[in-house]
Amino acid sequence: MAIINIEIKAKSNNQKEIRNILKSKNAVFKGIDHQTDTYFKVNSGRLKLREGKIENHLIYYQRADTKGPTQSDVILYKSNPDSSLKEILIKSLGVLVVVEKKREIYFINNVKFHIDTVGSLGSFVEIEAIDDSGVRSKDELLDQCRFYLDLFKISKTDLIPDSYSDLILK
Repeated sequence: MAIINIEIKAKSNNQKEIRNILKSKNAVFKGIDHQTDTYFKVNSGRLKLREGKIENHLIYYQRADTKGPTQSDVILYKSNPDSSLKEILIKSLGVLVVVEKKREIYFINNVKFHIDTVGSLGSFVEIEAIDDSGVRSKDELLDQCRFYLDLFKISKTDLIPDSYSDLILK
């Protein structure tokens, strides 16, 4: 399934306030997931296997590493946690890095919110304005992302261009 999303990632010390805002906007809380993302060595883009209780996907994506709302082109494959997929990927591609995180997952319509705690990296918030059906324009997704950036009072200095894998590798 091909997906376009506009996303941001930011350091966050106000997770409680963000939770309260999400609740006030009647966000749908999907739960808390303990996720392991295994990134594989690939020639272009990023390929990761996400293993959790809520989300289990093989995810390939390409995204420029820029601060602020950034487009990601994503191909998503729902994986079975009991399959041999991880072993095949490890043996054929090799592991680049593993990211362990605790993730709170919320939705408001097509916008997904993550409140993350990542190992030694700290606390973060992610906003993803998602189009998985071809009905929303890139400008609409950008507007949605900017709206929540402002609503959460996320400072431009807190925006992070890198994936968690890149931050761990630095």
